[in-house]
Amino acid sequence: MAGSTIIIFAVFLAFFLGLAIWDLVRAKKKSLRYRVRSSATAYLMLLPAVILAFLFILLPILYSLGYAFTDYYLLTPNDIKFIGFDNFVTVFKEIGEKGTLYHAIINTLIFVVGVVPLQIGMALGLALFTNRKVRGVKIFKVCFFAPVVISLSVTSFLWLQILSPAETGLLNSFLGMFGAEPHDWLRDPKTAMLCIIILSAWQGCGYQMLIFTSGLSNIRNDLYEAAALDGANAWQKFKTVTWPGLRPTFVYIIITVFIGACRIMTQPMLMTGYQDHTVTLSYYMYTQGYTYRWVGYSSAVALIMTIVIGTITLIQRRGFREK
Repeated sequence: MAGSTIIIFAVFLAFFLGLAIWDLVRAKKKSLRYRVRSSATAYLMLLPAVILAFLFILLPILYSLGYAFTDYYLLTPNDIKFIGFDNFVTVFKEIGEKGTLYHAIINTLIFVVGVVPLQIGMALGLALFTNRKVRGVKIFKVCFFAPVVISLSVTSFLWLQILSPAETGLLNSFLGMFGAEPHDWLRDPKTAMLCIIILSAWQGCGYQMLIFTSGLSNIRNDLYEAAALDGANAWQKFKTVTWPGLRPTFVYIIITVFIGACRIMTQPMLMTGYQDHTVTLSYYMYTQGYTYRWVGYSSAVALIMTIVIGTITLIQRRGFREK
């Protein structure tokens, strides 16, 4: 593995240096002295970031792509055999037999369908609320953004206390005031994923709120004034001025939220464990790769997931592009 890593890194570094030299030679032929100096400085400044990106992003992707076609077992790294598409056959067989992978796909779909519109809707509502010129609104902006800076692990344990099945659990205590019986929210297949969706949307909407707020600040005030002169109400202003101005921002947010939702793992791992009603694709891949140590099979699942997510993302970009 070390030898192949060195070879791949050498090829990548040679390509990067070749690109830099070609750019500098082209600039020198055109007698652009300032561009020669600026290009050399730029490439030197980029080099540390490029090396880090190669080591921690590109190299793992390349290895995972190769492992997907092998029987790589984590405890025997020196005994790797090429098995072609056997891992992919196993993946589709697991789906056909409605095993754990099938439940992971269904749970991930439920989570994505639930959290994407909820989180974006909450973020847009908070952005519209905090974008008003009202005294003290910055305090609300800080409060709404606070959950984003809290670790998902801490947030998950916090919500474990809120959703505790005991009578002393915060939610059960509140509902008990109205005569409701204590309920195990995270063990019940009907409510577990719903709780995780609400938690995730609450934790992440503050970040999208700031992005929406940035988009709102780029909309000219004279457009709202013109709409007011035409007799437009609040909804008509939103539909004809705010929404068209936020379209590029919305496209970026829906793509990033969708990709992030497909990668959910921390919340079900800490709150419910490896259960059929909450296991997700990322959690399934992690368990197969690091608990059961079948890295080859886990890499095959990751490759299929990457292809599907990439395809859907391209469709989203094409569907939301400007006409």
